[in-house]
Amino acid sequence: MTAIARPGAATGTVPSRIAGAFARCRAARRAALISFVMSGYPSMAICEELVPALVAGGADLVEIELPFSDPMADGATIQHTSQVALANGTTLADTLALVRRLRERRGVTVPLVLMGYLNPFLQYGLERLAADSAAVGVDGYIVPDLPTEESDEFLAACHAHERDLIFMLAPTSTPERIRAVAARASGFIYCVSLTGVTGARDRLAPELGDYIARVREATELPLAIGFGISRPEQVRQAGALADGVVVASALLNHLDQYPESEQPTQATAFVRWLRGTGEGQGEHANRP
Repeated sequence: MTAIARPGAATGTVPSRIAGAFARCRAARRAALISFVMSGYPSMAICEELVPALVAGGADLVEIELPFSDPMADGATIQHTSQVALANGTTLADTLALVRRLRERRGVTVPLVLMGYLNPFLQYGLERLAADSAAVGVDGYIVPDLPTEESDEFLAACHAHERDLIFMLAPTSTPERIRAVAARASGFIYCVSLTGVTGARDRLAPELGDYIARVREATELPLAIGFGISRPEQVRQAGALADGVVVASALLNHLDQYPESEQPTQATAFVRWLRGTGEGQGEHANRP
């Protein structure tokens, strides 16, 4: 497995599932497809089935979001799933237990990235979170409301426990911000495709290529494009610019059309449709 250097790590280099996944996709001459679930949505039992179903469809990494009461970067779809998951009583401890089950019972080996807002992480304890994440198999974190200049404590905990801290950039990010993120990030950099919140869009921004090129000049880390990607042609367009593509809201919108018992099968089919390896999913994905 690919090893990456992490400042402060005792060994100097550590194995990284995330780096390994991107390396395999690069060798296959394609972008990594990063899929998504909300922890505890529509229930924890179904969520546990969805992750291996997404992997079966061809997801290379899976982002697991921790529900939060004020998800500032999320649009209506993910806000709704977060509210339902909170109503179901989902906690950070439950989410870590979910990851353990996915690793030990479900045999999931792809990278699992915990996405969450800073407040629950602080309440849990950053050092404790990094240690427990290493124990259960969380590979890294995306924290939308963690500024680079305030990330020292979490970064130190990630280095100590050999987890990746994945920062986000936007089309409005300054050259200084891009350099600061490039100096601290590991795993990959999440490049938000637009200014605004998450949610499926009809088309990608025409200036996306210039933006990705600016980030590429500052780092050799893989770049993943997210926000607004919903269809195979958009996956192809974004994948031609970056090393990874994130699809979240479109997947959730699709699954919500079906009874919970059918959602794992539909998750597999939807990812295959996005990757262009399945047939007939375009018609289903457009159902009102």
